[in-house]
Amino acid sequence: MSGPRVTIGIPVYQGERYLDQAVHSIREQNYADLEILISDNGSTDGTEAICRRHAAEDPRVRYHRSEVNRGASWNFNRLVDLAEGELFKWAAHDDTLAATYVERCVQALDADPAAVVAHTGAVQIDEQGSVLHRWPPNPNAMAGPASRRFADMLFREGPCFPVFGLIRREVLEKTGLLGPYNAHDRPLLAELALHGRFVFVPDLLFYNREHPARSFRALRGARERIAWFDPNLAGRVVYRHPRLVLEYHRAILRSGVTGWDRVGAYLMLLRWTLLHSRRIAREVISGSLIHARRLLARLRGRNP
Repeated sequence: MSGPRVTIGIPVYQGERYLDQAVHSIREQNYADLEILISDNGSTDGTEAICRRHAAEDPRVRYHRSEVNRGASWNFNRLVDLAEGELFKWAAHDDTLAATYVERCVQALDADPAAVVAHTGAVQIDEQGSVLHRWPPNPNAMAGPASRRFADMLFREGPCFPVFGLIRREVLEKTGLLGPYNAHDRPLLAELALHGRFVFVPDLLFYNREHPARSFRALRGARERIAWFDPNLAGRVVYRHPRLVLEYHRAILRSGVTGWDRVGAYLMLLRWTLLHSRRIAREVISGSLIHARRLLARLRGRNP
């Protein structure tokens, strides 16, 4: 028996406040040929009870739990490994979807076999669900050669909502997925753009919730964020922009683009690197000084 056409994966940690609404909005999709995977990263609040209730009520819901928090990157990527659907979507535990979201995105991908991601316009809502802002679909990466699509994502400003779009799983599995570093969604989107077009449904069907407990609001500073991605990296020196240069480079290599597409992609990466050269230099110098101070402190500790 073949599996479901669509997999929706929900990574969650301590998500009891909004998780129930998120799962309900997915269970109520007009498109029924889907599975709903929930990966709980060791939550200690009411998350587990909510997940188990939904799994008992709906056979499409499968609940997976880790007894320890292994970091957001692991939790997101685990869902891709568990997925059976031809098409895959991450769904944040605090966001919701209009009932036609999956149906419209499936239709968009079916109508354009060369497209790799489908997404819709987004509505930003607050804790109570009131509208804060409307983000119409961004046509970036819809057409043109691979290097142009790569540049569209590389220089993209604003929220990276397409990372929560519907993605062809076969293509997603060829990428580096979401690594344990800051802004990890940007290299992933750039890599996906090298594989194919993004298509955007014009309707506002994605509801992105803004609230104080969101990770990038609650976590202060790059070091806290890196530990959120992977607890094993707590205390590590963070090189945000140098790491992004490396990950964009890896994305180009993994994608397999050749000829002028590869040349064009590297030219765009060179342009991006030069544009951020001062930040890169500051981060390298700052990181080197931190390493030097730590080394000196260890040497002093050994030789009081």
